[in-house]
Amino acid sequence: MKIRHFSAAAFAAALLIPGLTACDSSGTGDAGASASPTVSSSIAPSGTPGTGDAKQALLNSTNAIRDGNFRFTMSGAGSTAEGQVHEPSQSAEMRMTIGDPSSDLMMKLDLIHAKPDSWVKLELGGKAASSVPGAQKLNLGKYQHLDQTRIKGNRALGFDFDRLDPAGSAVLTQGVTEVRQTGEGAYAGTVDISKAAEAGSLDPAVITALGAQAKTVPFTAKVDPQGRLSELVLQVPAAGQAAAQDIKITYSDYGNATAAQKPPADQVVEAPPEFYNLFN
Repeated sequence: MKIRHFSAAAFAAALLIPGLTACDSSGTGDAGASASPTVSSSIAPSGTPGTGDAKQALLNSTNAIRDGNFRFTMSGAGSTAEGQVHEPSQSAEMRMTIGDPSSDLMMKLDLIHAKPDSWVKLELGGKAASSVPGAQKLNLGKYQHLDQTRIKGNRALGFDFDRLDPAGSAVLTQGVTEVRQTGEGAYAGTVDISKAAEAGSLDPAVITALGAQAKTVPFTAKVDPQGRLSELVLQVPAAGQAAAQDIKITYSDYGNATAAQKPPADQVVEAPPEFYNLFN
């Protein structure tokens, strides 16, 4: 088995895109656990908004995300992420897990951003963890302070306070090609993800593998009573070696997030070269 480096694109893809795992293997992921209604061609119920109104409602639902004060979760491809963004304090935090103890390689990251600094606590597990170069210097149980010049532009490790949404739902909703309201605050339709590569949660290689299917990926969405996006589920079809999978993104606690707490000084070390080598 070959341990691969985690480029920014590969890391984001490992979080959200079916079939990509933390190490090279021949296995494919199982279907997502979250159940979502299958999109059909049925006409929207009488009295519900038309497609134009429904799409505008979805576009409007992402406006509150730009305020940068919310909590979020993401799941897909056997990986999960959760955290919060607090733009008023220029801080954010995220906890991510890729794989599980039965995987060849499991990775857990606890990231804290408090502009201009970033820290990460890394935990490696799985059968091949000891094969990762410099593993003994990575599994420290402490937060590793990151050199910003070495992670600039790296979506896996950095955080851009000019682009506050880790999932890029605003870009995704702009790619909606068909949508109908299916109930109170509930929508379903299709999205052209080939127009949403900038979301940061989609890997161009997967979009290419999907071919024409990338233009009509089914999705469901929910908004809260204030019209703010609360859930977005993409039902990505099988592509190449990747099994079909649900990618689920949720938002909550709009306006009620809190400033991220910097790690205590006695729990911080400088990140070693081996750490940057793993992600570059």
